[in-house]
Amino acid sequence: MKIFISGSADGLGLLAAKALIKQGHEVVLHARNAQRGEQALHRVTGAKDMLTGDLADPDETKALAEKANAFGTFDAVIHNAGMYRTGAQQLLQVNTLAPYLLTALMNRPRRLIYLSSGMHLSGHPEWTNSPSYSDTKLHVLMLAKALARKWPGVYANAVDPGWVPTKMGGAGAPDDLAQGYQTQVWLAVSDDPGALVSGQYFHHRKPAHYNRLADDVSLQDQLLAECARLTGVSI
Repeated sequence: MKIFISGSADGLGLLAAKALIKQGHEVVLHARNAQRGEQALHRVTGAKDMLTGDLADPDETKALAEKANAFGTFDAVIHNAGMYRTGAQQLLQVNTLAPYLLTALMNRPRRLIYLSSGMHLSGHPEWTNSPSYSDTKLHVLMLAKALARKWPGVYANAVDPGWVPTKMGGAGAPDDLAQGYQTQVWLAVSDDPGALVSGQYFHHRKPAHYNRLADDVSLQDQLLAECARLTGVSI
């Protein structure tokens, strides 16, 4: 299978890429800039290619989607990239608007996987132009659920990887790093009936407790409308 992983220059994205390549899949990596991309290519033996684009920049995100489409249609896209300790505008651009734009502009894959977080439970679904990290992670869960409803031929799901010891999570994070990427890999390529579902929220390959406001269709549609307004691109 052919898979694209955003934010795969390090952390969970890089580990997922290595695991998928080891299984024999064709993986295209993504990094913020050329320097990080070159470093990732040295660390991930067997990657098909590397695409660059700063997801904090809407124009670069749109260009990244165009570059990705040059590879045709991916079987799966893992929306792994995200930011934590930064300002509200970067959180909005990278965590919410970038996956929205890539989803809207890339050729539609069979499987979409969005990285959420257990912190989404304290997020607010009502739209704000200055979201918290928790808000943005609720946004991506709502996006997955909206797409599961609107695109019945696509498996769209969200994942809580846990609080794992990556650069984002910090060296003292208590959860299992290996468990942190295995669910994404499973959802991207497995024919297990448990993976061939849509609109679900997973933790360690099992459906997990989530903020039930994410199921509100009117809130999902408001999210899509606000993302379309801010980006000029509709799904």
